Amino acid sequence: MAPKKPLCLPFLLLPLLTLLLPQADARSFVVDRDHNRFLLDGAPFRYVSGSLHYFRVPRVLWADRLLKMRMSGLNVVQFYVPWNYHEPEPGVYNFNGSRDLFAFLKEATLANLLVILRPGPYICAEWEMGGLPAWLLRKPKIHLRTSDPDFLAAVDSWFKVLLPRIYPWLYHNGGNIISIQVENEYGSYRACDVSYMRHLAGLFRALLGDRILLFTTDGPEGLKCGSLQGLYTTVDFGPADNMTKIFGLLRKYEPRGPLVNSEYYTGWLDYWGQNHSTRSIPAVTKGLEKMLKLGASVNMYMFHGGTNFGYWNGADEKGRFLPITTSYDYDAPISEAGDPTPKLFAIRNVISKFQEVPLGPLPPPSPKMTLGPLNLHLDGNLLDFLDFLCPQGPIHSVLPVTFEAVNQVHGYMLYRTYLPHTVSEPTQLWVPNNGVHDRAYVMVDGVFQGVLERNMKHNLFLMGKIGATLDVLLENMGRLSFGSNSSDFKGLLQPPILGQTILTQWLMFPLKVDNLVKGWFPIQPLKHSHPQTPSGPTFYSTTFPILNSGGDTFLFLPGWTKGQVWINGFNLGRYWTKRGPQQTLYVPRPLLFPRGAHNRITLLELENVPPQPQIQFLDRPILNSTKHRTYVYSLSSASEPMELSGH
Repeated sequence: MAPKKPLCLPFLLLPLLTLLLPQADARSFVVDRDHNRFLLDGAPFRYVSGSLHYFRVPRVLWADRLLKMRMSGLNVVQFYVPWNYHEPEPGVYNFNGSRDLFAFLKEATLANLLVILRPGPYICAEWEMGGLPAWLLRKPKIHLRTSDPDFLAAVDSWFKVLLPRIYPWLYHNGGNIISIQVENEYGSYRACDVSYMRHLAGLFRALLGDRILLFTTDGPEGLKCGSLQGLYTTVDFGPADNMTKIFGLLRKYEPRGPLVNSEYYTGWLDYWGQNHSTRSIPAVTKGLEKMLKLGASVNMYMFHGGTNFGYWNGADEKGRFLPITTSYDYDAPISEAGDPTPKLFAIRNVISKFQEVPLGPLPPPSPKMTLGPLNLHLDGNLLDFLDFLCPQGPIHSVLPVTFEAVNQVHGYMLYRTYLPHTVSEPTQLWVPNNGVHDRAYVMVDGVFQGVLERNMKHNLFLMGKIGATLDVLLENMGRLSFGSNSSDFKGLLQPPILGQTILTQWLMFPLKVDNLVKGWFPIQPLKHSHPQTPSGPTFYSTTFPILNSGGDTFLFLPGWTKGQVWINGFNLGRYWTKRGPQQTLYVPRPLLFPRGAHNRITLLELENVPPQPQIQFLDRPILNSTKHRTYVYSLSSASEPMELSGH
């Protein structure tokens, strides 16, 4: 009998390969409508997710925040992609540094978190113009978030850049993105353009394929216009809402499949001039536990809010213009400074009842630092630096034009004209049709006269000789991110009127303040017109060392009015001490040079400087100290009810 031939190695490995190969192809995230659940790689799966925005957190801190989310029991992180953060000019793309969202995806992978991506094109997020780039408004008649060919052409161009870069990160391709949202709360936008939503859905499918789960998110009142056949319908609501009623309504649009709350509100946003928003721990945890008992998947918005650095805050329009604060703390489970809060531990306890929470303690709060008070010195009035702020010189126009018309996206623009006749009696300066967008600081021959503000009644009276210089510094306080169906142009939208005289022949100076702050020293102003008590737009600065390793800190500006702050050239954001509620600005430790190196802080105070121009660094934030609440006067005869913002 002939001996049996030994089995060759490939033959022995074949059963093993047969087992492995299907698993390699089996990476999938799908809806199991028969059992009202998700399946991840064929197994039942429920996500407990939290929102974190990479664009509100310094890149060096991404890993810390994501680790804390994972250690809290979350298995997914949800985030937006703000178009205007990545395409500052048409065809110019930036995915570097803090804009490297692919590095963020990698950090999420390292933290063992899956991803729900919300690329827009519109995101709201209380972000400048809801994430849409302001350069879209260079076509003044454009209809945003509709099937307007001009808008669709820009959207298509952007997504043909973004989505192919996202494609390798899809879960079935070996990445961590399990689902992608199409648009954002479109049902809250009065256009209700179904053709637009169909166009987007088709574009996403063409660029991402058929295997990725695409979904929509709307508040209960927006499901009718926001949902679309072929996209999985989800809803958003907070602890105070009627969960049973809202999920019942959702079932009319998505009869089978898992219940999903894509935005369960752990807190709320803040507006300048209103109280700091909070959500109680019992309310948040009770609603979360009830949803998890129902088997629902949930994303908590926000789990870590972060900060609207620079000029990136958005605004709402709820009867009047409501710009959003620099802090996006949101009363979230992880504070603005990245610290675990009692709300986090309570949420973690609820999650542990339904799924495994990683073992081990959460990282402790970061070290905090106090410093000061520090005295600031006067560098000069803004007008003294005009040649450096606008080196290309002014633009001339008979009537004033908008920021968008001269490609000024953020910040400030100076409008200048000359009095056409002598004004010997106090005469009102006003702008018809609510034409100040958003806040104007008025000067005559360099002397500060007062403020005009969008949607506010300000009686501003001027005097001056013929030929006197009238300067109007316009501040963009953030374009509307929610609550409007119209484009939010910035600047003087109407020519100012002095008494009965329409003022014409304007010079417009688009100001590059950030460029000046980063590189002006040892530049000195060309003229020295420093009054005894400076007022109006004025620069102050100082340098200071930190004698140890330092820590996170909070800049406190007692007695200052309103303005912008830079630390070591980084635009920390807006302060509005006089209006509140936010009284401190979060300063992450990585922004500061430790151990004796000189740090520079620069303030642009827009109105009035305190008698002692001092600042302090505190070891805790002050976010709820609203002052002078009586300033608000709506132009409308009756105040409109305050509706909740979307996200």
